[in-house]
Amino acid sequence: MLELTIDEPDRLVKVAHALSTHTRIGIIKLLLAKPNLNIIEIAEALDIPVSTAATNVKVLEEAELILTELQPASRGAMKVCSRNFDDVRMILNPIAYYQNTSKAVEVEMPIGHFINFDIQPTCGMANTTGMLFIEDEPENFYHPDSRTAEIIWFRKGWIEYRFPKKLPAGAKVKSLEFSLELCSEAPNYNNDWPSEITVWVNDREIGSWISPGDFGDHRGKLNPPWWNDSSTQHGLLKTWAIEESRSTIDNEKSSSTTLRDLQMDQKPFITFRIGLKPDAKHQGGMNLFGKSFGDYAQGIIMRMQYE
Repeated sequence: MLELTIDEPDRLVKVAHALSTHTRIGIIKLLLAKPNLNIIEIAEALDIPVSTAATNVKVLEEAELILTELQPASRGAMKVCSRNFDDVRMILNPIAYYQNTSKAVEVEMPIGHFINFDIQPTCGMANTTGMLFIEDEPENFYHPDSRTAEIIWFRKGWIEYRFPKKLPAGAKVKSLEFSLELCSEAPNYNNDWPSEITVWVNDREIGSWISPGDFGDHRGKLNPPWWNDSSTQHGLLKTWAIEESRSTIDNEKSSSTTLRDLQMDQKPFITFRIGLKPDAKHQGGMNLFGKSFGDYAQGIIMRMQYE
């Protein structure tokens, strides 16, 4: 669910504009029936020129209402679109809303605040002022300065975080989700560099996503001036979720792991691990983006909905 308030007018206007035409509403409806469509398929389904479809997809993408991925095609790369949200909530009176509707807990974890890792080169990290350490020396991940990292990359292994599990007394969790920006890890960058990235929550596998590449097709909107244009630029915003009956990636079933399987009552925290399985078919590494790199101004966001 995308939640907007009148206190963030720029974003509210951008989303409202994106929803203001029948063409863009039609694109969103198409993606409800068929979760993944390329721009040519959208143009054919709506009987509009491909250029018109591409322009409207860009507006929806900039408003974060849809996600796009570059996938290999017979000639170069093809942009494939999918929905990012099932609901948009516009809160015009945030004081009244938050007094009466508090049914979710959200925690944003800076990507440098990991508690454990097991990685292999190539690897490294940087923050807004420069490279933190010499590349390809995993032992540097133990250094206290790693907590300032805003981009982290590694070719093999995993990295783990702990989120606090703080809920009102007697509350029952209905869903748990994690949102983050990431992509593959290639030399410099390579838009066609698949990598199978897996998430575990409380040591239970939630699902794997094949990142299509390490993206450099445009400069990351948030990248600091010192970051080289020939390096990784941005990722894709992905959401892993665990529900009462299944787990999903961007609302598509990824595994049969349920909330009950997580045994969240056993510990006062929730572990979130992300990385590459040793037997994964696509061993393309991983880039993880923080608030000051890539296209999305966020770390790893955990959201618990409860009743």
